[in-house]
Amino acid sequence: MRLHRGKQRTAFWRMGLLLPAAMATACNGQPNPGGNGKADIQEQVRESMTETRIIIKLPDTMITGSLNDSDAARAFAAMLPLNLNLEDYAATEKVADLPAKLPSQGSERGYTPKAGDVTYYAPWGNLAIFHKDFRHSPGLVPLGRLDSGGEVLARVGRVRVEIARETL
Repeated sequence: MRLHRGKQRTAFWRMGLLLPAAMATACNGQPNPGGNGKADIQEQVRESMTETRIIIKLPDTMITGSLNDSDAARAFAAMLPLNLNLEDYAATEKVADLPAKLPSQGSERGYTPKAGDVTYYAPWGNLAIFHKDFRHSPGLVPLGRLDSGGEVLARVGRVRVEIARETL
């Protein structure tokens, strides 16, 4: 079917109005007026947890969580079980050196961690588990999320933990 020039212009004009709206709703079915996309992407990362389950054994309790499906998280899971000394950092997170570097492509974009996030800080090569929200940090790679119980990590001081795959 061939459109008359006037109808052709009207069709292109309508496409110019409809296409941006369609693109805005393509990701999640909802428009994102005024959004910069950064928060949406981070929420998608938090929601993309897979069934790779972990358990963190502390001297007096256990914490469970999930790892996401990234290359870095898969490499971390391959290291498990790990015995680590978690140490306080900035009254916001517990950190520990890992035995090997993890893949960190995309780490230059960084990440804005929330309490309960399990992450990898690529510049230093360490694991960082957040017990408080923190600002956007270049070099931070999300690995997964704790289910609950992360508040015990807010206790001051070093803590020896074993991180392993959770078995059912």
